Amino acid sequence: MEITSPSFGQRIIQGRWIGKIALVLVSLLTIWWVGNKAAQSPSLFYQQIVNGLQLGFVYALIALGYTMVYGIVKLINFAHGDVFMVGAFVSYYAVSKFSLHVWPSTIFPNISPIISVVLGTITVAILSMVICALLAIVIERIAYKPLRNAPRISALITAIGVSFFLEYFGALDFVFTPNFITYKRPFQISIWYLKDGFHKLESGTAAPDGSIIFSNILIIIILASLLLVLGLNFIVMRTKIGKAMRASSYDKPTARLMGINVDGVISITFAIGAALAGAAGILYATAYPQVFFWMGITPGLKAFIAAVLGGIGSIPGAFVGALIMGQAEVLSAGYISTPMRDAIAFAILILVLLVKPTGLYGEPEREKA
Repeated sequence: MEITSPSFGQRIIQGRWIGKIALVLVSLLTIWWVGNKAAQSPSLFYQQIVNGLQLGFVYALIALGYTMVYGIVKLINFAHGDVFMVGAFVSYYAVSKFSLHVWPSTIFPNISPIISVVLGTITVAILSMVICALLAIVIERIAYKPLRNAPRISALITAIGVSFFLEYFGALDFVFTPNFITYKRPFQISIWYLKDGFHKLESGTAAPDGSIIFSNILIIIILASLLLVLGLNFIVMRTKIGKAMRASSYDKPTARLMGINVDGVISITFAIGAALAGAAGILYATAYPQVFFWMGITPGLKAFIAAVLGGIGSIPGAFVGALIMGQAEVLSAGYISTPMRDAIAFAILILVLLVKPTGLYGEPEREKA
């Protein structure tokens, strides 16, 4: 009697099922374990959720840049995290050296302090976004455009090289600095706590035990991120350049035949993604007030994992994946140990690639007739 061994495709399918079963078991174990911790100290659990939201919304802005670029040119732009770093440094110098955040009150002394702070902070954010967008266009034209038709590995290696260049060029004394710098926030911090209602925490006082603490930084990060994500969705779905992006993503040769300047669309895509990274840079530095020349490495990798988790190439997927990554990182640091947050982040990447390589919202590549 002839015994046939399973084919390669059957072994892959079997491996996928084993991976899915393992993922279900790990998920159930995680839910049980987190639920147990939450039952022991509900206030601590809710505090970790709040902290995870703050981090996740920042990751979302970085992840959107990854997913946009990959959706059109199929490139993992590993220099994207360093563009995020540049945005943080630009905002730092704009605030600490040039006092750009107080320009409204300088020009109009009688202006309301609140309006002055809002206009000044928005100006700093716009400056960071514009500088990052211009930097991305230069990088794309110099480093990536000549490799448009080269093997993907060439562009990937170039992206890694650009990343190292931005980091160590920024470490020079006449560019940024090799030192850690305390970030000067463009506005004052207000802190509240939730326990039997909302209460403002006065300076120099501690919140009562069992309180959930949050600040105006959390509110600003959530509102700014949602506004930028909605703006991006409007651009992609409702504008002419967005239609050109989607056409270029689907089929570049046909898009060129339809009169679309694909090279220009790619440059604009890089610029928009970098602008979002610049906004993320100022939000991240405001929440965690320290800037340094390699600060973009870890957030950049975490945002890349978030984009893969959500389905790289999918804007909603990048947003959802980033929120999941923020919660996973904070809960890991709070309930296991701080070093484990990075290990768990990369474990999530491995699981996603094993079980569902297309991510939560990703779709398999379509065959073009």
